[in-house]
Amino acid sequence: MLKLKSIVTYYGPIPALKEVSIDVEEGEIVTILGANGAGKSTTLRTISGLLKLSSGTMEFKGEDINQVSPESRVSKGIAHVPEGRRVFPGLTVMDNLLLGASARLRTPHLKREISDDIENVCTLFPDLKKFSKNLAWTLSGGQQQMLAIARGLMARPRLLLLDEPSLGLAPVLVEQVFASIKRINEGGTTILLVEQNAHMALEIAARGYVLETGKVVLHDTAANLLGDERMKQAYLGGRGK
Repeated sequence: MLKLKSIVTYYGPIPALKEVSIDVEEGEIVTILGANGAGKSTTLRTISGLLKLSSGTMEFKGEDINQVSPESRVSKGIAHVPEGRRVFPGLTVMDNLLLGASARLRTPHLKREISDDIENVCTLFPDLKKFSKNLAWTLSGGQQQMLAIARGLMARPRLLLLDEPSLGLAPVLVEQVFASIKRINEGGTTILLVEQNAHMALEIAARGYVLETGKVVLHDTAANLLGDERMKQAYLGGRGK
Protein backbone atom coordinates (compact mmCIF):
# COMPACT_ATOMS: atom_id res chain seq x y z
CA MET A 1 0.00 0.00 0.00
CA LEU A 2 2.75 2.45 0.97
CA LYS A 3 6.32 2.39 -0.27
CA LEU A 4 9.01 4.84 0.81
CA LYS A 5 12.36 4.46 -0.92
CA SER A 6 15.51 6.31 0.13
CA ILE A 7 13.59 9.26 1.59
CA VAL A 8 15.60 12.33 2.59
CA THR A 9 13.81 15.14 4.44
CA TYR A 10 15.40 18.29 5.87
CA TYR A 11 14.51 20.59 8.75
CA GLY A 12 16.21 23.75 7.52
CA PRO A 13 19.83 22.79 6.79
CA ILE A 14 19.68 19.62 8.91
CA PRO A 15 18.78 16.25 7.35
CA ALA A 16 16.10 14.72 9.58
CA LEU A 17 15.57 11.59 7.45
CA LYS A 18 18.53 9.97 5.73
CA GLU A 19 17.74 7.44 3.01
CA VAL A 20 14.74 5.98 4.87
CA SER A 21 12.95 3.08 3.16
CA ILE A 22 9.72 1.67 4.60
CA ASP A 23 7.03 -0.61 3.15
CA VAL A 24 3.50 -1.03 4.53
CA GLU A 25 1.30 -3.80 3.16
CA GLU A 26 -2.47 -3.45 3.02
CA GLY A 27 -4.14 -4.64 6.23
CA GLU A 28 -1.02 -4.43 8.39
CA ILE A 29 -0.15 -2.56 11.54
CA VAL A 30 3.44 -1.41 11.12
CA THR A 31 5.19 0.48 13.90
CA ILE A 32 8.07 2.95 13.78
CA LEU A 33 10.12 2.99 16.98
CA GLY A 34 13.03 5.02 18.26
CA ALA A 35 14.15 7.62 20.77
CA ASN A 36 13.11 11.28 20.74
CA GLY A 37 14.60 13.03 17.73
CA ALA A 38 15.09 9.82 15.75
CA GLY A 39 12.85 11.00 12.91
CA LYS A 40 9.64 9.11 13.67
CA SER A 41 7.24 12.06 13.54
CA THR A 42 9.16 13.51 10.59
CA THR A 43 8.44 10.30 8.68
CA LEU A 44 4.69 10.63 9.24
CA ARG A 45 4.73 14.34 8.40
CA THR A 46 6.54 13.55 5.16
CA ILE A 47 4.01 10.86 4.24
CA SER A 48 1.05 13.18 4.90
CA GLY A 49 2.70 16.03 2.94
CA LEU A 50 3.24 18.42 5.84
CA LEU A 51 6.95 18.22 5.09
CA LYS A 52 8.41 17.98 1.59
CA LEU A 53 10.99 15.33 0.88
CA SER A 54 14.25 16.42 -0.72
CA SER A 55 14.96 13.17 -2.52
CA GLY A 56 13.66 9.64 -2.77
CA THR A 57 10.30 8.28 -3.88
CA MET A 58 6.99 7.76 -2.14
CA GLU A 59 4.15 5.67 -3.55
CA PHE A 60 0.66 5.08 -2.20
CA LYS A 61 -1.33 2.25 -3.80
CA GLY A 62 1.14 2.30 -6.71
CA GLU A 63 0.84 6.06 -7.35
CA ASP A 64 3.70 8.50 -6.93
CA ILE A 65 2.51 11.06 -4.35
CA ASN A 66 5.69 13.13 -4.01
CA GLN A 67 4.03 16.21 -5.55
CA VAL A 68 0.50 15.61 -4.21
CA SER A 69 -0.84 18.23 -1.78
CA PRO A 70 -1.65 17.25 1.84
CA GLU A 71 -5.40 17.71 1.30
CA SER A 72 -5.31 15.56 -1.83
CA ARG A 73 -3.49 12.84 0.09
CA VAL A 74 -6.42 12.80 2.52
CA SER A 75 -8.86 12.34 -0.36
CA LYS A 76 -6.69 9.50 -1.67
CA GLY A 77 -7.02 7.70 1.65
CA ILE A 78 -4.25 8.88 4.00
CA ALA A 79 -5.24 10.37 7.37
CA HIS A 80 -2.74 11.70 9.92
CA VAL A 81 -3.47 11.87 13.65
CA PRO A 82 -0.63 14.07 14.94
CA GLU A 83 1.22 13.93 18.23
CA GLY A 84 -0.37 15.92 21.03
CA ARG A 85 -4.02 15.22 20.02
CA ARG A 86 -4.51 18.65 18.38
CA VAL A 87 -8.28 18.71 18.85
CA PHE A 88 -10.04 22.06 18.40
CA PRO A 89 -10.67 22.98 22.06
CA GLY A 90 -13.28 25.67 21.44
CA LEU A 91 -15.44 23.42 19.26
CA THR A 92 -17.75 20.67 20.40
CA VAL A 93 -16.90 17.00 20.10
CA MET A 94 -19.41 16.71 17.26
CA ASP A 95 -17.94 19.68 15.39
CA ASN A 96 -14.47 18.15 15.71
CA LEU A 97 -15.79 14.93 14.17
CA LEU A 98 -17.49 16.79 11.33
CA LEU A 99 -14.24 18.60 10.54
CA GLY A 100 -12.67 15.20 10.00
CA ALA A 101 -15.21 14.64 7.23
CA SER A 102 -14.90 18.17 5.80
CA ALA A 103 -13.83 16.95 2.36
CA ARG A 104 -17.14 15.07 2.07
CA LEU A 105 -19.44 17.61 3.70
CA ARG A 106 -19.69 19.57 0.45
CA THR A 107 -21.34 16.59 -1.26
CA PRO A 108 -25.05 16.42 -0.23
CA HIS A 109 -25.58 12.75 -1.08
CA LEU A 110 -22.80 11.76 1.35
CA LYS A 111 -24.59 13.15 4.41
CA ARG A 112 -26.06 9.76 5.27
CA GLU A 113 -22.64 8.15 4.91
CA ILE A 114 -21.15 10.74 7.27
CA SER A 115 -23.93 10.15 9.78
CA ASP A 116 -23.17 6.42 9.69
CA ASP A 117 -19.47 7.13 10.22
CA ILE A 118 -20.24 9.26 13.28
CA GLU A 119 -22.30 6.40 14.68
CA ASN A 120 -19.44 3.98 14.02
CA VAL A 121 -16.76 6.07 15.75
CA CYS A 122 -19.08 6.69 18.69
CA THR A 123 -19.55 2.93 18.98
CA LEU A 124 -15.79 2.53 19.01
CA PHE A 125 -15.38 5.37 21.54
CA PRO A 126 -18.65 5.55 23.58
CA ASP A 127 -17.57 8.64 25.55
CA LEU A 128 -17.71 10.71 22.36
CA LYS A 129 -21.44 10.12 22.04
CA LYS A 130 -21.99 10.86 25.71
CA PHE A 131 -20.12 14.17 25.45
CA SER A 132 -20.93 15.04 21.84
CA LYS A 133 -22.20 18.53 22.74
CA ASN A 134 -19.35 19.31 25.12
CA LEU A 135 -16.44 21.53 24.12
CA ALA A 136 -13.34 19.48 23.38
CA TRP A 137 -11.25 21.21 26.05
CA THR A 138 -13.53 19.81 28.76
CA LEU A 139 -12.60 16.20 27.89
CA SER A 140 -9.93 14.28 29.75
CA GLY A 141 -6.60 13.61 28.06
CA GLY A 142 -7.65 10.08 27.16
CA GLN A 143 -10.98 11.25 25.75
CA GLN A 144 -9.21 13.92 23.67
CA GLN A 145 -6.91 11.25 22.24
CA MET A 146 -9.92 9.13 21.33
CA LEU A 147 -11.52 12.19 19.71
CA ALA A 148 -8.35 12.82 17.69
CA ILE A 149 -8.32 9.24 16.41
CA ALA A 150 -12.05 9.33 15.68
CA ARG A 151 -11.65 12.59 13.76
CA GLY A 152 -8.99 10.90 11.63
CA LEU A 153 -11.32 7.99 10.95
CA MET A 154 -14.01 10.39 9.72
CA ALA A 155 -11.94 10.85 6.57
CA ARG A 156 -12.53 7.15 5.81
CA PRO A 157 -8.80 6.48 5.41
CA ARG A 158 -7.28 3.42 3.84
CA LEU A 159 -4.07 4.24 5.76
CA LEU A 160 -4.16 5.81 9.23
CA LEU A 161 -0.97 7.48 10.49
CA LEU A 162 -0.90 7.57 14.30
CA ASP A 163 1.75 9.64 16.08
CA GLU A 164 2.34 8.76 19.76
CA PRO A 165 -1.28 7.94 20.66
CA SER A 166 -0.33 6.81 24.19
CA LEU A 167 1.71 9.91 25.05
CA GLY A 168 0.84 11.30 28.49
CA LEU A 169 -1.91 8.78 29.22
CA ALA A 170 -2.38 6.69 32.37
CA PRO A 171 -1.63 2.96 31.91
CA VAL A 172 -5.30 1.94 31.93
CA LEU A 173 -6.03 4.46 29.14
CA VAL A 174 -3.02 3.26 27.16
CA GLU A 175 -4.53 -0.23 27.22
CA GLN A 176 -7.85 1.17 25.95
CA VAL A 177 -6.22 3.16 23.15
CA PHE A 178 -4.20 0.18 21.92
CA ALA A 179 -7.27 -2.07 22.05
CA SER A 180 -9.07 0.52 19.91
CA ILE A 181 -6.19 0.64 17.42
CA LYS A 182 -6.37 -3.12 17.07
CA ARG A 183 -10.14 -2.98 16.46
CA ILE A 184 -9.69 -0.25 13.84
CA ASN A 185 -7.18 -2.44 12.03
CA GLU A 186 -9.46 -5.48 12.26
CA GLY A 187 -12.13 -3.34 10.61
CA GLY A 188 -9.95 -3.03 7.51
CA THR A 189 -7.83 0.09 8.07
CA THR A 190 -4.08 -0.20 7.55
CA ILE A 191 -2.10 1.55 10.32
CA LEU A 192 1.37 3.07 10.50
CA LEU A 193 2.02 3.68 14.19
CA VAL A 194 4.73 5.86 15.72
CA GLU A 195 5.07 5.01 19.37
CA GLN A 196 7.57 5.30 22.23
CA ASN A 197 5.91 2.47 24.13
CA ALA A 198 7.79 -0.12 22.08
CA HIS A 199 6.50 -3.16 23.93
CA MET A 200 2.83 -2.24 23.50
CA ALA A 201 3.34 -1.28 19.85
CA LEU A 202 5.10 -4.54 18.98
CA GLU A 203 2.37 -6.54 20.74
CA ILE A 204 -0.20 -5.39 18.15
CA ALA A 205 2.02 -4.79 15.09
CA ALA A 206 2.98 -7.22 12.35
CA ARG A 207 6.35 -5.58 11.69
CA GLY A 208 8.48 -2.77 13.02
CA TYR A 209 11.17 -0.33 11.94
CA VAL A 210 13.62 1.25 14.38
CA LEU A 211 15.00 4.71 13.57
CA GLU A 212 18.14 6.26 15.01
CA THR A 213 19.21 9.77 13.99
CA GLY A 214 17.10 9.64 10.85
CA LYS A 215 18.18 6.20 9.65
CA VAL A 216 16.52 2.78 9.74
CA VAL A 217 18.79 0.61 11.89
CA LEU A 218 16.49 -2.37 12.46
CA HIS A 219 13.57 -3.85 10.52
CA ASP A 220 11.93 -7.18 11.32
CA THR A 221 8.73 -8.88 12.35
CA ALA A 222 7.29 -7.68 15.63
CA ALA A 223 7.92 -11.08 17.23
CA ASN A 224 11.59 -11.02 16.25
CA LEU A 225 12.04 -7.45 17.46
CA LEU A 226 10.51 -8.35 20.82
CA GLY A 227 13.16 -11.03 21.18
CA ASP A 228 16.07 -8.97 19.84
CA GLU A 229 18.72 -8.27 22.50
CA ARG A 230 19.42 -4.79 21.13
CA MET A 231 15.72 -3.94 21.34
CA LYS A 232 15.44 -5.30 24.87
CA GLN A 233 18.32 -3.20 26.12
CA ALA A 234 17.54 0.02 24.24
CA TYR A 235 13.74 0.16 24.05
CA LEU A 236 12.08 -2.63 26.03
CA GLY A 237 13.65 -2.07 29.44
CA GLY A 238 15.30 -5.46 29.30
CA ARG A 239 11.97 -7.24 28.80
CA GLY A 240 11.33 -9.95 26.29
CA LYS A 241 7.92 -11.04 25.16
